[in-house]
Amino acid sequence: MPYDSGLYAPEALIEPIGSFADITDSIREQYRELGFISVASAFSADLVDAARTALVDLVNSEIPEGTQLQFESEAKNILDTLSPEDKQDYVRKFMWFSHLNQATLNFMENSELISVVESLLGGECEMFQDMALFKPPAFGREKPWHQDHAYFNVPLGTKVVGVWIALDATFPENGCMHFLPGGHKDGPLPHWNRRDWQICDADVLGKTGQVAAPLPAGGCLIFDGLTPHGTPKNTSNARRRALQYHYVLKGTPRTTSEDRIAIFGDEGKNVSC
Repeated sequence: MPYDSGLYAPEALIEPIGSFADITDSIREQYRELGFISVASAFSADLVDAARTALVDLVNSEIPEGTQLQFESEAKNILDTLSPEDKQDYVRKFMWFSHLNQATLNFMENSELISVVESLLGGECEMFQDMALFKPPAFGREKPWHQDHAYFNVPLGTKVVGVWIALDATFPENGCMHFLPGGHKDGPLPHWNRRDWQICDADVLGKTGQVAAPLPAGGCLIFDGLTPHGTPKNTSNARRRALQYHYVLKGTPRTTSEDRIAIFGDEGKNVSC
């Protein structure tokens, strides 16, 4: 679906820090102020290559109950004609799969990553969502601006840490992440069912300070669940595959969809989009 090109017009590109070892107290303070951290060399090339191979294998395997695989609309009527390698280029999203292959499990259970996440949460964490986000070359769709917290049935005030791992080099043309730094401090924003469950476009177009966060393969973004972010369509011929995990403190209670919509939804807020 078309969207205003001004929605993805960063004023700067974020320069990532080197590795997880470079996450000091000052970087954690940056996380609290800006709402995200960008890390260039979070995972080795061997781990990344193994994860890419695992995703091809998993996408071409029988999908077990509880695992969700979503294809782009362009895949309709042609999936049976595609080679295993080409089939991945029609996937939009793959969820609840990381435990099925050791290569993806290695990311989910990475001790350095868990240590960083727990330092940001302030205690022992639990991973409550895993997914692979494919943005196929040339037509991989936009993910409109949103706050991840708006998708999760956890109480308002819960610290949610998102982790986004680049399996390919990412840049603006193939749909790298864009952030509104400090936007998490504004609290929950109304979300609408437009091109997706999203922040109103008008609430982004008028904002200043937008940044893009390109990464090399093996790079990682760590961000607050309330930090507004989005990714444009992939207009390049390059793949843009990523793993994403979300963490909360262990034992965090769950709420209901009704409670979540009362906070992030549009009903009763007397606003329009």
